[in-house]
Amino acid sequence: QVHLVESGGGLVQAGGSLRLSCVVSGGIFSMYSMGWFRQPPGKEREFVGAVSRGGTNAVYADSVKGRFTISREKAKNILYLQMSSLKPEDTAVYYCAAKRSPTFSPQAVDVTWYDYWGQGTQVTVSS
Repeated sequence: QVHLVESGGGLVQAGGSLRLSCVVSGGIFSMYSMGWFRQPPGKEREFVGAVSRGGTNAVYADSVKGRFTISREKAKNILYLQMSSLKPEDTAVYYCAAKRSPTFSPQAVDVTWYDYWGQGTQVTVSS
């Protein structure tokens, strides 16, 4: 069993930056592919980005490419989402997710692929 706890959300003006954290416990961090998803009000949960076990491979949604960066601090079991040039459209509850996988699967972009989820942290971007 893996437990994920997100933090770092808040209110920020458009154009600003914010860094989210996801602390992982209950598993061997390096064995899991990790992803970030978000759910805007009234919409389905959508893919933001994902990173492989070793942190060498990453994939991002077109909507955030070039603005968001995922990284993982292996020694501390922390996954990060650095968000820059934020837009009002980025307003959502952000979730981290984990999947034990020996390879970085194309399914990492699929919300149904992950085994473990955090409870989310709210990000609000004002215009």
